[in-house]
Amino acid sequence: MSQKVRVRFAPSPTGPLHIGGVRTALFNYLFAKKNNGDFVLRIEDTDQNRYVESAEDYIVEALNWCGIPFDEGPGKEGNVGPYRQSERKHLYKDYALELIAKGHAYYAFDTSEQLDFHRKDYEGKGKTFIYNWHNRLKLSNSLSLSAKEVQQKLDAGEEFVIRFKSPQDETLLLHDLIRGEIKIDTNILDDKILFKSDGMPTYHLANIVDDHLMEITHVIRGEEWLPSLALHQLLYNAFGWEAPQFAHLPLIMKPVGKGKLSKRDGEKGGFPIFPLSWNESQGYREAGYFPEAVVNFLALLGWNPGTEQELFTLNELIEAFSLERVNKSGARFDPEKTKWYNHQYLQTKSDPELAQLFAAIITVKSSAVETSENMEYIEKVVSLIKERANFVSDFWELSNYFFEAPSAYNEKMVKKQWKEGTPELMQKAADILQVCDNFGSSNIETQVKNWITEEELSFGKVMGPLRLIIVGDMKGPHLFDILELLGKEECLNRISTAINSIGN
Repeated sequence: MSQKVRVRFAPSPTGPLHIGGVRTALFNYLFAKKNNGDFVLRIEDTDQNRYVESAEDYIVEALNWCGIPFDEGPGKEGNVGPYRQSERKHLYKDYALELIAKGHAYYAFDTSEQLDFHRKDYEGKGKTFIYNWHNRLKLSNSLSLSAKEVQQKLDAGEEFVIRFKSPQDETLLLHDLIRGEIKIDTNILDDKILFKSDGMPTYHLANIVDDHLMEITHVIRGEEWLPSLALHQLLYNAFGWEAPQFAHLPLIMKPVGKGKLSKRDGEKGGFPIFPLSWNESQGYREAGYFPEAVVNFLALLGWNPGTEQELFTLNELIEAFSLERVNKSGARFDPEKTKWYNHQYLQTKSDPELAQLFAAIITVKSSAVETSENMEYIEKVVSLIKERANFVSDFWELSNYFFEAPSAYNEKMVKKQWKEGTPELMQKAADILQVCDNFGSSNIETQVKNWITEEELSFGKVMGPLRLIIVGDMKGPHLFDILELLGKEECLNRISTAINSIGN
């Protein structure tokens, strides 16, 4: 590729960024970085009726959180700005008029009432009304009216739109980098509106003009834009510009059944579909996902590295990424797999890093723990429990007994573990712990197990109840690691409390 690769992500600021939009941005970013190119953010805000004020900030924050920031865009001006379409609207009319001058577009004066009449008339005959070559000469436009009539309407300030004049009887050969060759019969295309009477361009015109002026070399976008590909190619041809290469990404599908992943699927399934929270909808960030995990699972939705590898750093993704390995068919979203990815990334974090994150949770959960004085202790707790966690938010449930003595015991487990003679056995275990000078895990384990063996007791009779009274339940890591961390005094207190309270 001799020309520098330039790609763009061009969302509309009409609400939060869907996870599918984040994946489109990610694939653009990976492709740009792989080819030493530029990743441009353009805000397509020509539809002022649907504009949401905070949406642009949300988009920028989401890209930054994911670690895929843009090179050029609002606030990072390059030499082809501005990067908001609303600030470029003075540009588009001249291009629409250029197409009229070249015979590729025309003024249309049909009112919405007239068009409604034609639609209903066609429906009555079992047909669909399409404004194009087969009826445009019978409608109210600059192809059917004389130049004088057209000028009179324009001078009188009559409302008009500018429509593209789709060619008749041509076969369009299109190439998509993911889908290969696509053939289109131009007779089925309608004459799309390029410019509206309110002085604003439609998406189609603004998109093509901006991509051309911003020197975009590759347009990588969702497959919902495939039906527009023919028009966009025809517009490039009409202007006499070289078109970028196109690649249409597969949809992200629902976890079950058919159809595109929606906000409703997330609400029903209890998983996020936005990168960051928006109103009452939780985002991946707030749900406790690491950004690297989100980027990793998104990359593998619709792209296949060609190997068994599932875990990739961002640099590894850049190195491995290619559009040739993007699938044509939709990718099913798997909420459980997203948790698996987060679990994998959590295991790679250092104990001090996780302890800092956990400390903030402990502060909320327990007023009795002074976290700043106990960071070393919290790190040790984290090292014992992290392999069972998918999220840092799981830590408290997995480890609360390290910070607070049980105030109650799992009743079901008490029935199972607390038999006649158990209090006496627990007292004996306490006596053995009492005389352990070295309260390290392996030494305690040796002393307790030697006693069990010498007394010909069953391990279950001792170890089960001991875990229950230390933890409050039958959960947790290696029991003797727990005892070491709690320390002798705390362990003896817990045994004493349980002997006096269980069964009484």
